[in-house]
Amino acid sequence: MTGGLHEAKQPVSAMLAGPYGHPFHPMLVALPIGAWVASMVFDLVSRFAADPGFLAEGSKWLIAIGVLGALAAAMAGFLDLFAIPAGTPAFRTGLLHMGLNLVITAAYAAGFLWRQAGTSVGTAGTGTGTATGGPVALGPLLLSAGSLALLVVSGYLGGKLAYRYGVRVADEVTQADGFRR
Repeated sequence: MTGGLHEAKQPVSAMLAGPYGHPFHPMLVALPIGAWVASMVFDLVSRFAADPGFLAEGSKWLIAIGVLGALAAAMAGFLDLFAIPAGTPAFRTGLLHMGLNLVITAAYAAGFLWRQAGTSVGTAGTGTGTATGGPVALGPLLLSAGSLALLVVSGYLGGKLAYRYGVRVADEVTQADGFRR
């Protein structure tokens, strides 16, 4: 194993980023991804439900939960990024992954504030927020849809880091222990 590859597999801080071969970042990303996907489902269903207010409210709070979860995942991911040697394709991919995630998290935080200010409910599609308890307006819904689309791209890059470049993944000798009889 080359020195750079070995460095990318070891955590900067095992206590904060997870032990060798078992990083915390991939575990933590499940919370924001799940919350944001569920919020999109709530957004869409609110457009067709007879009583959409609880769905719009639930979506808003799922977005908040996702933002908090993303901040926790970002801390662990940042420590993983520090372990990758600078100037490598893996490092550049990690920077792009991190940059997209920061944009996505900022967009969801802005969407939460938009909804909190009362502009996420209103007559269908107006975005004016004039009718309390109405469906999620088109503007916040489109912001969430765009953010979710970017999340798919960022997730692809995260998968590339782990499955193609092996960032924070145990080496093949260690992995082989799981297949011995």
